[in-house]
Amino acid sequence: MLGDARVTVSRVAPLAAAGTGDLAVLAQSRHLPELASCGASAVVVGVEARDATALPRIVAANPYAYFARALALFNPEAPVRAGVDRTAAVHASARVAKGTSIGPRVVIGKGAVIGAGVVIGAGCVIGDEARVGDGSRLFPNVVVYPRSVLGSRVVVHAGAVIGSDGFGNAMDGGRWVKIPQVGRVVVGDDVEIGANTTIDRGTLEDTVIEEGVRLDNQIQIGHNVRIGAHTAVAACVGIAGSTRIGRYCLVGGAAMISGHLEIGDRVIVSGGTSVTKSLRGPGTYTSVYPIEEHQAWLRNAVQIRRLAGLAERVRELEQRLAALERRKS
Repeated sequence: MLGDARVTVSRVAPLAAAGTGDLAVLAQSRHLPELASCGASAVVVGVEARDATALPRIVAANPYAYFARALALFNPEAPVRAGVDRTAAVHASARVAKGTSIGPRVVIGKGAVIGAGVVIGAGCVIGDEARVGDGSRLFPNVVVYPRSVLGSRVVVHAGAVIGSDGFGNAMDGGRWVKIPQVGRVVVGDDVEIGANTTIDRGTLEDTVIEEGVRLDNQIQIGHNVRIGAHTAVAACVGIAGSTRIGRYCLVGGAAMISGHLEIGDRVIVSGGTSVTKSLRGPGTYTSVYPIEEHQAWLRNAVQIRRLAGLAERVRELEQRLAALERRKS
């Protein structure tokens, strides 16, 4: 720390609004102008900004991560009261470890295993033979289908559905024949799953979410998908069945990823991008059509429809030119 080490702080506040007793964080260089007028008692800055202010300051290699830990320190989660609500229905064969909190109208099925210190919110349903690891937290109305596996310290937000049927159907004689989905969903340790996100179980193999993955709200993950460790997926993304996504990837909001693709480690997919082919090399991939005034968009759309024909005409002209050059030579 640089400056007066006797300074005390009691909360984390934004740079522009911070006052006495506040700790502010400069996590991005674009907010550097706000530092000049910041009224915080102390600030957290990166190494490159250590001399940008005279305020007492903590110089951190990763100010944003420091911000996350400081915010958690000043805003601890409320202590959990262990016990089983009288309205909960827990099957006699289920194994529930000590220190677990089971809320109102929770249903825990036959042979389910609930680890130590788990918190299960009101209205959750844990299916037969499902497993929830130590220290996990399920917010209200989460549904965990039979045989699904959640690792330790998993957080599942309200309304999420883990292990629902994969979308498997075969056409026969003009009618759909349902393909049974007999795999599971297996979620690793320290995963967070957002509100109303759905993860389908596999057809034969498991759908797997590896350790440390972060899934935002309202994401659809199809059957047999595998998402590598520490990947983060933003809201409203759709991932079709049997796609493999590597480790440390970032997928922007509303991206659509087709099925049976391979996405390598450390791939970044921009928001709104439609991924229709495998992306095996690291890097950033974007296929978003830029927004513009409607009439201009229509004019450009007409030209886009003509691209295939124009490309064919260019090939023909190139062939004719090559033939002329051969005759001249």
